Amino acid sequence: MKNYKAFIFDFDLTLADSTKGIFICYKKCLEHFGYRIPDNDEIFSTIGHTIQDSLGILIGEKPENVEEMRRYYVSLADEYMVKNTEFYPNVLAVLQVLKQAGKKVGIVSTKFRYRIMQSFELAGSFPVDEIVGGEDVKTHKPDAEGLLIMLDRLGVSKGDTLYIGDSFIDAETAKNTGVDFAGVLTGSTTRKSFSKYPNVIVKDSILEIITSLTDNC
Repeated sequence: MKNYKAFIFDFDLTLADSTKGIFICYKKCLEHFGYRIPDNDEIFSTIGHTIQDSLGILIGEKPENVEEMRRYYVSLADEYMVKNTEFYPNVLAVLQVLKQAGKKVGIVSTKFRYRIMQSFELAGSFPVDEIVGGEDVKTHKPDAEGLLIMLDRLGVSKGDTLYIGDSFIDAETAKNTGVDFAGVLTGSTTRKSFSKYPNVIVKDSILEIITSLTDNC
């Protein structure tokens, strides 16, 4: 197994369970604008998309006022998201171990960078070198822009990098960037779906991914 110099992660449903906050925000947003309130499973299946795309999926078409709806969602997220987000077990410890081993650690997510940082601040730990959030790119995943920015900031090559995510969107992002990919089964993308994309490993948790890679180095 390749000895990677950099480990880059998605955030929602990869490092942290933010479903409770996401459910609250989409339901309140759609109710506010007079749309049908979807169930949790419907919302869960859209996580990984941009807010605008998720709203379009949940409504059935992208509304003309989608930018107004996005801004309202963000205002709700400012109130509800961080306090309803929890890191998965062992995640913070795994990130710390990677840092102590001299690895570069980054996050590339459609979630706003400041909100990701607030989650780390609340947890009292920040074992990460760089974060590229939704406000840092012009084109969101699966476009390669965010990962390319991260590679430049970390000073690492594509061949020395592993991107880890829970969604087929993350797998497409890694493929479009030309970096290796590992899938974690904490989101809505199944092992079978991940098999359609290039990947080095698919496991149930971040701990299992990193442990398997370490054991095989």
